[in-house]
Amino acid sequence: MISILALRAAAFPRSGMLAAMLLALAAGPAAAADIARGGTLYATHCAMCHGASGTPVMPGAPNFRRMEALMRPDMQLLTAIRNGKGAMPGYFGVLRDREILDVVAYLRTLS
Repeated sequence: MISILALRAAAFPRSGMLAAMLLALAAGPAAAADIARGGTLYATHCAMCHGASGTPVMPGAPNFRRMEALMRPDMQLLTAIRNGKGAMPGYFGVLRDREILDVVAYLRTLS
């Protein structure tokens, strides 16, 4: 199945993102996000700027107590955290994607 997906990704380069997601799904069962671990990671890496409760400490940081800051799909939020955005540094190499998704799941509990 993976070889078929790889062939389709090569034939349709614009569908590369879709192919990557399908490959990830084919790789094995998905694990549910760990909200408790996300909270611990948030406290360690994020709370100094975004506030312990999601109310920002740094000017310009999004307010996670308001849902509009989280109205994007998980993968868009993961990309923003991985690559950084504005004054926020990227966490690529600091947090694994699974850990970032745990943080995203935790953020969704703050509103």
